[in-house]
Amino acid sequence: MVVPNISLNNEEVCPALALGTWLSKPGEVEEAVKYAIDIGYRHIDCAWLYGNEKEIGNAIRAKLADETVHRNELFITTKLWNTFHEEEEVVEACKRSLKNFGLCYVDLYLVHWPCAQKNLGKVDFNLPFKDAVNIPYDFVKTWRGMERCVELKLAKSIGLSNFNSKQVQRILDNCKIKPVMNQIEVNPYFNNKQLIKFCKERQLAIQGYSPLGSPARPWIKPGDPVVDLKTPEVEGIGKKYGKTGPQVILRYVYQLGVIPIPKSSNFERLKQNIDIFDFELSEEDMAVMDSLNINVRACHAEELKDSPDYPFKENEF
Repeated sequence: MVVPNISLNNEEVCPALALGTWLSKPGEVEEAVKYAIDIGYRHIDCAWLYGNEKEIGNAIRAKLADETVHRNELFITTKLWNTFHEEEEVVEACKRSLKNFGLCYVDLYLVHWPCAQKNLGKVDFNLPFKDAVNIPYDFVKTWRGMERCVELKLAKSIGLSNFNSKQVQRILDNCKIKPVMNQIEVNPYFNNKQLIKFCKERQLAIQGYSPLGSPARPWIKPGDPVVDLKTPEVEGIGKKYGKTGPQVILRYVYQLGVIPIPKSSNFERLKQNIDIFDFELSEEDMAVMDSLNINVRACHAEELKDSPDYPFKENEF
């Protein structure tokens, strides 16, 4: 399966679908990434926080070594964690991720959250970090460190994640190197269309995490909404095109102008998730999918709520 590319505002290109690796189990993610590359995935979404950069790097290097792909055919994204926001720490954090991967550069380095934290205890890669405290720190200074990563050729492109419109604009008003991307939650229950429009008007591309609603999220509580993959609306559209519910949803996210980031280590689901580029939802189908939106996030990051830069404040998008 060939995934189309989109153009970024710095003339780089980015595959229009990515493999998510959050919560991928140790011992599974390496084989999942190898298989994903074998069947056509070229965009892998990672983060230092996920604790699996080394395994992912093993898989990438194995596929480079057997010449399944060349490095310039892959698009590797990773993210700066909250505890490394100080301007002077950003480059070193990027270098640690590169060492984990065993690579010379990443294609995209994102500020994972606009919120800065200080880690008071041992990092165990579990969310939330119970020993981390929120601290005030100007993310414009963090962005200067990100720009330095480009200048040092550690990252080809830099961007944002979980930044609201006001925070995106503040970066744009104070940057030397413009962000190419904002990675945000996008799914049928939270389609985030207002922020998508805002970013696209400013030439930022959008990566959409939790496109299927993140049903395995560890903080889920009884009664919390879970995206239903088998609603009559979704199943009806799927029958029309001979596609599964998840394929319909991923296609919907893609047609919103968003790069979907579905996560899976299951080989059959990996095949299904990439098989969304041979059909197109009609305007009527898109309207049906839009009707499922209830403006409820799966990822609300409650541990960051007392941060001065918490992005999900009421009446902000």
